[in-house]
Amino acid sequence: MAVNQSCGKSPNHICSNCGKRLFAWMMAKGSAGYEKVVSDRKRSLFANLHGNVLEIGPGTGPNLPYYPQDIHWVGIEPNPFMHSYLQQEAEKLGLNIDLRTGTAERIDADDNSMDAVVSTLVLCSVPNLDATLQEVLRVLKPGGRFLFIEHVAAERGTRLRRVQSTIRPIWKVLGDGCNCDRETWVALENAGFASVNYEHFEAPFPIVSPHIIGVAAK
Repeated sequence: MAVNQSCGKSPNHICSNCGKRLFAWMMAKGSAGYEKVVSDRKRSLFANLHGNVLEIGPGTGPNLPYYPQDIHWVGIEPNPFMHSYLQQEAEKLGLNIDLRTGTAERIDADDNSMDAVVSTLVLCSVPNLDATLQEVLRVLKPGGRFLFIEHVAAERGTRLRRVQSTIRPIWKVLGDGCNCDRETWVALENAGFASVNYEHFEAPFPIVSPHIIGVAAK
């Protein structure tokens, strides 16, 4: 296979990096409308966080403004092109953050070390959802909480569900691995948490309008 002589990497690798860079830019520039819709829900969900808080897939940092100032925040972000946006947001807010490159399936954190883990619009795109939830359980302290807001599959048999299933392959490419018809709540219920409490709500966005918000405790 031919390689790029300037960097020694294959064209496929270069193409992948371009996609990740573009997705990071899109998230940084295009999330304001979504944040306006969910801001009250996030403010309520994150209000009582304390201690060590780990966020998987923090992206460009849209959740940072909602966190209490006194937490110790750790972020696990696999897309390196998100990091500069995230650091800029943290500096703007005056937050000290511990940003680590890694994946949700293998979280760079010790067992029983986190008071809370946060995920917003991440569980749709992890390659192995069950492994991710087991990692969340591993790093949470006993009694620790997993806070989540995720878009999910529409109800089975509905027109929207059929549309989601039909466009899933191209949606995954455009959305950096996002599965628009994932029944995330089922995986949460079966993961082994001591309790899982969530509610469904609708967001005014095509394809990914069905959402869940909730808390699971270890």
